[in-house]
Amino acid sequence: MVVVLLGLFSCENELDIVPITEKASTNFFSNEQELESAVQGVYAQLQEDGLYGLYLIGVGEISGEDSFEEIAANDGGRFGQLDDFSTNAGNELVGDIWKESYRGIQRANTVLNRITDIEYTTPALKTNRIGEMKFVRALLYFNLVRLYGDVPLVTTETESPFDFFGQGRTPLAEVYAQIEADLNDAIQDLPADKASGKPARGAAQALLGSVLLTRGNFSGALTNFEAVVNSNSYALAATTSEIFGVANEGNSEILFEVQFASGFNVDGVLEGSPAGSQFRPSGTTANAKGHNLPTQAFIDSFEAGDTRLGDYVDVDLGANPFYFSTKYEVSPTGADDGGSDHLIIRYADVILKYAESLNENGQTAEAVVQLNAIRARAGLAGTTATTQAEVRAAIRLERRFEFIGEGQRWFDLKRYGTAVSVMNAFFASTGAGVTIDENKLVLPIPQSQLDTDASITQNPGY
Repeated sequence: MVVVLLGLFSCENELDIVPITEKASTNFFSNEQELESAVQGVYAQLQEDGLYGLYLIGVGEISGEDSFEEIAANDGGRFGQLDDFSTNAGNELVGDIWKESYRGIQRANTVLNRITDIEYTTPALKTNRIGEMKFVRALLYFNLVRLYGDVPLVTTETESPFDFFGQGRTPLAEVYAQIEADLNDAIQDLPADKASGKPARGAAQALLGSVLLTRGNFSGALTNFEAVVNSNSYALAATTSEIFGVANEGNSEILFEVQFASGFNVDGVLEGSPAGSQFRPSGTTANAKGHNLPTQAFIDSFEAGDTRLGDYVDVDLGANPFYFSTKYEVSPTGADDGGSDHLIIRYADVILKYAESLNENGQTAEAVVQLNAIRARAGLAGTTATTQAEVRAAIRLERRFEFIGEGQRWFDLKRYGTAVSVMNAFFASTGAGVTIDENKLVLPIPQSQLDTDASITQNPGY
């Protein structure tokens, strides 16, 4: 369980600025124990609703064609706007993802700034912590650039809220260069063996592989995914029923997760996740919101015998039956207190991206072997695809079934370069009367940032 450390990075009425400034005492972080508390604070930040508690999962799914918002007006329309691409700069989801991401970056920057002068009893642990903080910072920036495009790049601890006024938005290429640099450093600094809730070397290699794949560097991506596979540190869970849920936490498939726990209340702050409640159809459990529900068309596209249809999704058989993801359990202790960890990187993702990298590098037969490992685990026969184009399509399709509900689909569509065409075809098929263009591939910059700093410009089309 990640313990929320209240008071370490608190600032109740802070300005919503770039970067988000949090008042950490100059006299704190003077020894190993205090630095370790600060490290825990970085991981606690990932639990926030604006990050992996809720919003990052939602924006990665609802923006695609495989899930939808049951009631568009729920939660002030913050998810409903994603569903029909009407998101505006005042949407709280847009603002909270930005705000909580920069809070996490500030926390990581603070640790990196202070840890250099702190003596650790075990020097190797200090090195590991530096790698962890660079990994988290890279992860948060990777999310930001994929969601907003150019974003302010801050890699030093911010001691004054005015330090970065006027900086504006850093070009995408520069942010990606920092992401890659952080991950290359993390690969060197992180241990080979994974500890619960912490990234190891394999997680950094997998994340760097994903970054390079997104950038179209297929050979670089292949090198990193191959390193994870050849490390023999991870393995697919034996069945699709053994991956998700509290009972399966810590399994061999997990490279990096954000941990949640039901029934823990630290100074009034719950350690559980709201995803289990809010990703259920309205009326089915306390605080169910109908966010992120799989579409009927998607459900109908599963192959006969695919175990993921029963293990990853279920259906509410009420008057208006809706399917929902079972990857996030509803808490027995109350609403928005689910105990299911969110799996940010799991081995199935590595295997399918490894297959994708192999195929794009002309190693199609080897790619099929990896693809079939995922299909076999789901109870399916091997793919009939043989050509590079057929295997490419088969891998992309397989990812839809494997990662439903996890916040991957929209980022996949963007990475493939098919988001506009896929979504316009989907809207045409449903008669929604919606069309999108390239401008809708990123979210608007939050209005709070525009109002605070004139150097922050809005994305085109908003």
